[in-house]
Amino acid sequence: MPLEDREEMTYRVVSNHEEQYSIWFVDRELPPGWKEVGKSGTKDECLAHIEEVWTDMRPLSLRKRMDEAS
Repeated sequence: MPLEDREEMTYRVVSNHEEQYSIWFVDRELPPGWKEVGKSGTKDECLAHIEEVWTDMRPLSLRKRMDEAS
């Protein structure tokens, strides 16, 4: 698929059990371990949403270990 066509497609924002984010095509089945977070739109819209909500890039398990250690 040409890059231009991918920019026109609709994506959805997904996250995994470690609260890491990505985008996925709305017309494709989600890969195992990923779930929708309720945001869909253009690639740029989805990436902007991720930039807004994913403020701590550390995986959830690491954040928990660090909180327990302090």
